Amino acid sequence: MTKKNIRLSDIAEKLNVSTVTISKALRDHPDISPKTKKLVHTVAAEMGYTPNFMARNLSSRKTNTIGVVVPKIAHFFFGSIIEEIYDIAFEHNYEIILTVSQEKESRERKHIQTLLSMKVDGIIVSLSQETKDYSIFETVISRGVPIVFIDRIPQMENIDKVFVDDRGGAFKAIEQAIKLGYKKIAHFAGYTQVNIGQQRYLGFEDAMKKYNVPINKDWIIHGGFGETYGYESFMKLYRENNLPEIIFTVTYPVALGIYKAVSEVNMQIPNDIDVICFGDAKIQKFLSPPLSCVTQPTNLMAEKALDILFHKIDNPDEKDKSVEVEIPTSLLLRGTCVNYSKKQL
Repeated sequence: MTKKNIRLSDIAEKLNVSTVTISKALRDHPDISPKTKKLVHTVAAEMGYTPNFMARNLSSRKTNTIGVVVPKIAHFFFGSIIEEIYDIAFEHNYEIILTVSQEKESRERKHIQTLLSMKVDGIIVSLSQETKDYSIFETVISRGVPIVFIDRIPQMENIDKVFVDDRGGAFKAIEQAIKLGYKKIAHFAGYTQVNIGQQRYLGFEDAMKKYNVPINKDWIIHGGFGETYGYESFMKLYRENNLPEIIFTVTYPVALGIYKAVSEVNMQIPNDIDVICFGDAKIQKFLSPPLSCVTQPTNLMAEKALDILFHKIDNPDEKDKSVEVEIPTSLLLRGTCVNYSKKQL
């Protein structure tokens, strides 16, 4: 008999107890004494036993698995959230099945279909930048599978969601720039069909209107959330000889693209053009100059999302009661957007 074929009955026979006792001990059931649990776990490990999740699915309505769908993984914001989700889920004896849409709506839909087929107990989703069709999410809800949206939220009613104060955070960034004396302010705004693009633009607009600073439509560029978009948007304004004094970016990767473009045209941040972004990453403090930003507490976002998900999993009768959690942001000033140069561009 090979180790991969070890069954509960084999462990029960070796310890001369019932398979029910072995099953409960491996699940840390309160009916079993700590001493017996320790013995069963030790012997199971020695014999090379691994749980049969397919069998568990057949005998129980729970799989102790949670599906996660994010747009990117090589991204500090999502990477940080994923690590927090893993840690919290592990403490609750849950496994995470991670999928990445790569900002593609088709992949996102396919991943969710796969997670449903795997009978996950719940799903956490952050939308791709392409997503406009919400029918797959309606399918998840109709099947009674708890789903929590985090950061990027679909425009659907009665859904569970966790997000930061995007509008207020953007307002703080622009207010900081205006109070320094900047009047020529651009916004690289991402996609407005995604809530973060829409809300961060509205925060920009709120601050500009409050302080009576004219909005130059040529300096409002809608597009993606990555480095290429920041690079190409800056180069477009540079070639048109139409640069602002400061640029507020919808995400920090967009700001990184600006840093590269500025370097290529032999300009300097913040002396020739200034930058501030929405979203923090450890790399930002190592840039030259260090990049100022609106911070998003990823630990709180992950914690709140899982709090909601676990509650819905354990209380299926409350699945129709939607929960909305908005988390405050703060402004982290480093080496940009802290001094105003009157040099005309």
